[in-house]
Amino acid sequence: MPLSPAQPPLIDVSAEGVAQITLRARGALNIVGSPELEALTQAVHDLSGRPELKVLILRGQGDGALIGGANLEEMVALDRVSGQAFIRRLRECCEAFRRFPAPVIARLPGWCLGGGLEVAMACDLRVAAADAQFGMPEVKVGIPSVIHAALMPRLIGQARARWLLLTGESIDAATAWSWGLVDRVVPPAELDAEVARLAQSLATMGPAVLRQQKRLLREWEDQGVDVAINNSVAEFGAAFDTGEPQQHMGAFLSRKKPR
Repeated sequence: MPLSPAQPPLIDVSAEGVAQITLRARGALNIVGSPELEALTQAVHDLSGRPELKVLILRGQGDGALIGGANLEEMVALDRVSGQAFIRRLRECCEAFRRFPAPVIARLPGWCLGGGLEVAMACDLRVAAADAQFGMPEVKVGIPSVIHAALMPRLIGQARARWLLLTGESIDAATAWSWGLVDRVVPPAELDAEVARLAQSLATMGPAVLRQQKRLLREWEDQGVDVAINNSVAEFGAAFDTGEPQQHMGAFLSRKKPR
């Protein structure tokens, strides 16, 4: 049975260089299947070519979830070949956010499960509502957690990753924060304000340095400490070619001068 087409994500870009993608998926929990993953990936790729963007916000429609998981009605009919094709679509979606040149903020209300948590972990900063729940329940439906679940041990450590991936149990926002899975936890009514505050704070910085820092963070994942330190010397010098250090340092010094 063919899948119904996805509603395209809503895209908004402010004059300050803050872009927002609103995922419109299935039901109150924004359940995603192949059509939604493909539409979301395309939207991110389209925005990645815009050098004026300083930050990207990812949110789901409503407050039920960013992404509450993958579409089991599609997945139950998969076989080896189609299963690999499905997970590649999810991998490409996660990678689009992980490799997006500017910082990405994930807005996390409600439930964030399975593939939704993988997408969130591929983002750079995660802001959660205090009533949010997080989990990787794949083992409960007979499949392993794969692709960007590999980021989890780096974020929260091997022991906690083993707990989530082997038990399939969920944790609340307070636990997710104490484990390092999310960066901020705020009351649900303050979630939008905190996401906006963080985005506006990033938007005051130079777009070149934000992109440079994100790229360095990604490169450091695969480099030894000595290589990362030595390579970063050249990156520091290259920052002055953009003019941003002179601009921002000059502005800071002018504020410090006595009137």
